[in-house]
Amino acid sequence: MNTNLLAKEYLERCKKRLKAIKLLYREKSYADVVRESQEIVELCGKGILRCAGIDPPKWHDVGDIVMDLAEKYKNFKKEFKKYSKISKWLRKERELAFYGELDFIPSEEYKEKDAKKAIEGAEFSINLLKKFLSK
Repeated sequence: MNTNLLAKEYLERCKKRLKAIKLLYREKSYADVVRESQEIVELCGKGILRCAGIDPPKWHDVGDIVMDLAEKYKNFKKEFKKYSKISKWLRKERELAFYGELDFIPSEEYKEKDAKKAIEGAEFSINLLKKFLSK
């Protein structure tokens, strides 16, 4: 399969997921916004790797691998660095946002500001993948 075709598939799926996240945001389901944003960011990163000819690993945070591409794609260095930070933050929040803990109830802990930050990260990642696809 053509890796760019698969990366384009990822991009289209991420755009659709973003619409769902915005509905969750309107419903004030902020923990779900954080969790679903992480999945968008992950899929975008894996799309970038596919575009670069790299078979992505099966773990959730590929930010460091994307950062490794900065030497080859110097005009993306600043954006890759920002992507890496977003990916790391959302990866850290992934399980807590979904499952919580006995002392961490996701619907009580995640606030609107967290959801806004997560959506911004998802939107940034989608735009980065789109830009990388058209390089």
